[in-house]
Amino acid sequence: MSGYDGSAATRVVVGVSGSLNSVTALRRAAALARRLRAQLWPVLAWEPPGGDSAARRSPAAGLLVEEWQRLAKQRLASVLEEIFDAEGPGVPVQPVVVRGAPGPALVATANREDDVLVVGTGRRGLHRAFSGRVSRHRLAHAVCPVLAVPPSPLESELLSVHRRNTWHLRIDTRGL
Repeated sequence: MSGYDGSAATRVVVGVSGSLNSVTALRRAAALARRLRAQLWPVLAWEPPGGDSAARRSPAAGLLVEEWQRLAKQRLASVLEEIFDAEGPGVPVQPVVVRGAPGPALVATANREDDVLVVGTGRRGLHRAFSGRVSRHRLAHAVCPVLAVPPSPLESELLSVHRRNTWHLRIDTRGL
């Protein structure tokens, strides 16, 4: 984003799933929206389990889709509430739930040149931001600037604990 004059931005669009990376991106997007005096548009993209074709084959497809949509809205609301508490992020928020794959859903939402699209890079840093299927789609099709947010420093610690637990390794408690 170097050389980009963010003062023209009207919306900061960010993908939210509830993962640690998306929460890190959401916090960065909120800070950016405050600095730019822009609206924050957290987007949760969802797809039916098994894809659209599986959902269409179900005899109760309409009811299931309504329930999945309700659950997606509920998940987005709970993530926003957990991250921002009752005070909110300090800027106007327009939560968006979109049925579809994350890449196309985010690009379709951040469809103005004066938007800023904020994305988490995943656990492998910037390499994943520019090699993952979703991120490649965002970079190739976005009409606005894209800000790639590196993962939280906590992620490497969490992965380390997960590896220790998986391999049943002892934890050195002398440094605690």
